[in-house]
Amino acid sequence: MERARIARQPAHLLLASEFGSATLHEKGSGEYDPSFVITKLGAKVNRIVAAGLLERLELRETSNGSSLYQGQLRDPTGLHYFSVGEYNSEMMQELAHQWTERLNDGEPLLVMMTSKTRWYQTDEGAVYTSLRPEEACVVKREVYANWLLDACQATMARMNQFTASLEVEPTLDAYARTGLPASLLAARNHYGEVDLEPFNLNLMQALDIAEGRIEAATTPPPVMTLPDGEDATASGDAPGVDAFLLEAIGHLDQGEGVTFDTLLKNAVARGFVREVAEAKLDDMLDTGVLEEPRFGWFRLAPSE
Repeated sequence: MERARIARQPAHLLLASEFGSATLHEKGSGEYDPSFVITKLGAKVNRIVAAGLLERLELRETSNGSSLYQGQLRDPTGLHYFSVGEYNSEMMQELAHQWTERLNDGEPLLVMMTSKTRWYQTDEGAVYTSLRPEEACVVKREVYANWLLDACQATMARMNQFTASLEVEPTLDAYARTGLPASLLAARNHYGEVDLEPFNLNLMQALDIAEGRIEAATTPPPVMTLPDGEDATASGDAPGVDAFLLEAIGHLDQGEGVTFDTLLKNAVARGFVREVAEAKLDDMLDTGVLEEPRFGWFRLAPSE
C-alpha cells in the first residue's frame, strides 16, 4: 500500500534566542508524521529560515566513522547550532567544505539557510535544539538586514499573540474562538510564565543592526588566550571555570560588560563544559561577584 504523501512544511523566520530556548517537542503517531519544535512564543516549526554570521564550521569524525560538519550561525540574539553530514545533499556537503576553507582563511561569511529543526534530550534530561540545513547561501549585508526586519516582525506578531492569550481562557475552544493557535496553548502549558523582556531586548538589538549598525552582526566576538599554565579541562573543573570567567570578563569588558554568548563561546573554546560555565555565571551573580547591568551582559561587581 502506497503511503500518503506528506505535505512539505512551511519555513518560519526565527531568531536564534527564540529557537534556542525551546524545549517542547511534538510528533504525530504515524511513522512518517513530521516532528515539530514549539517555542515559548507558540511558534510550531518543522523548518525555519535562519541567517547570521557563520561563526564556526568544523569537520569531525563521528563514532560510526562517518564525517560530519558542525557549525554555529550567529544572529544578534544568539547562536543557531547546525550540522551537515552524509544525510545532506551533495550540494550542501560541498558548500560546507568550501565555507570551512573560507573561514580558515579569515573571511567573514553572512549565511542564510533553510533548515529542518531538530530536538534531542540527553540521558540527564537536558534539551537541545539544532538545525539540519536543506539549502543555504552566502548573502550580502542588505539581504541580511531585510531578513532581520522580517524576522523581527514575525517575532513581534507572536509576542502580540502571546500577550493576547493571557486574557483568554486556557482551553482549545477559547483559543479557536479568538483565532489563537493551539500551539500557543501547548507552549503556555509547557513553559508556564514567560518573561517577554528578553525578547524585547533581543528585538531592539536586531532592529538596531538592521537599521544601519550592521557591523555588530558581522564581527565575531573576540577569543581571548589565557596565559600559559591556565589550561582548562574538559571535565569542567569548577575553580578553573571561576578563574577563567573572571579573567575573561576583565580582559574583554570595554565598560558595558561582556555578553553571555561571548563568555560561553570563550569558555567552550578553552575546553570547559558549556553547562558548567553557565551555572557558574549564575552562582557568581547570586554571590555578588558579578553583576548584570542589563540582560545578558556581565561585569565584575565593584569591590567594597
